[in-house]
Amino acid sequence: MERNCWTRYVVLSGCSGGGKSTLLAELGRRGHNTVDEPGRRIVRVETETGGTALPWVDMAAFARRAIAVSIEDRKAAADFPGWVFFDRGLVDAAVALERALGESVVERLGRLHPYNRTVFLAPPWPEIYAADAERRHALAEAIAEYSWLKSSYPRLGYDVIELPRISVEKRADLVLFELAKRFR
Repeated sequence: MERNCWTRYVVLSGCSGGGKSTLLAELGRRGHNTVDEPGRRIVRVETETGGTALPWVDMAAFARRAIAVSIEDRKAAADFPGWVFFDRGLVDAAVALERALGESVVERLGRLHPYNRTVFLAPPWPEIYAADAERRHALAEAIAEYSWLKSSYPRLGYDVIELPRISVEKRADLVLFELAKRFR
């Protein structure tokens, strides 16, 4: 494995409701370090405190907060040994901000705060998609978000592996196999 700690930082990205959080939990169950999605944490805090940095109220404020949380998550993960799996990351937040403002921020932020070059993308999976109190958008919006992410990661030089729609155990096996193959 490479020496820079960021090479140990593996992003699980993709479509909302595509199984990322379930995969993250499975990787954690197997003993790997994991970092929960910034967006859900922000929504919980903003909802509890009456804040407005919510994607359905002020997407730009929400995305800026997600960028700050993602940077803090990366700093905190420096002390973790081995692989660190992130449910989304800074690039996801920068894509949201870029979409909200219509100005390019992905390249600058993405290059300043890199992750492992292999990114795992969960595609839209309508059969498991469900809105909830923290995910209020419809599947169509989640699919549009996925399209932006699918084009943004390669733009920054990431190798994207689209996760197949298989059991969470097999998805975790695939992620670990691909990382072992690339980083012996």
